[in-house]
Amino acid sequence: MKIRIRGNSVRLRLTKTEVDGLAKTGVFSEKIVFPDNTLIYTITAKEAINTMEASYVENTITIYIPKKDCLEWPTNSIIGHKHTLKIDAKNSLSILVEKDFVCMDETVEDQSDNYPNPKALI
Repeated sequence: MKIRIRGNSVRLRLTKTEVDGLAKTGVFSEKIVFPDNTLIYTITAKEAINTMEASYVENTITIYIPKKDCLEWPTNSIIGHKHTLKIDAKNSLSILVEKDFVCMDETVEDQSDNYPNPKALI
């Protein structure tokens, strides 16, 4: 699972195996180990919500996604789920969780578990 953070936005990209695992277990996590601390980022399926939610507690970013969306995601054509979470009168958090596609450009990254890029099929 890849994470991209910029300003008040967070984007998670999941491979086929990660999307399947999320559907089966309801959770998927990764971590970045720094010399003095560890950042954990997690996506969790949650019952009784209709839109994504987020939290940041004890060095862990957690994105909550409606459980029904997780269960259907491996077998449907939906690329991603997007939501803007209102924080207060002046701030909001943009959340995007999407399937990770094979890059169109050359890369050294292993992309064998990524989804086929729809632009490559044209």
